[in-house]
Amino acid sequence: MSVDRGLLALLEAKPGKGDELAAFLQQGRELAVAEEGTVTWYAFKISDTTYGIFDTFEGEDGRQAHLNGQIPAALGQVGPDLLAADPDIRTVDVLAVK
Repeated sequence: MSVDRGLLALLEAKPGKGDELAAFLQQGRELAVAEEGTVTWYAFKISDTTYGIFDTFEGEDGRQAHLNGQIPAALGQVGPDLLAADPDIRTVDVLAVK
């Protein structure tokens, strides 16, 4: 199999909460490592308040397992304190990989 699915989540931190959101995302790496169906997992910063996550999967089963896993659950718990708005989560089809 090859990587053919992804998720892009854009996160907007509340004013003054960017560093806490960044720390939360850094801690999320360990949860992503434990997910068998997640091929790659990236957490990134666009600005002091805008952050994101990009993951890739080999098929829909891996993506669904991730969506039903610990990272989204943890984000749901800290979201009201850290996020200015609900996460913008988009499913994507991966067209090419190097």
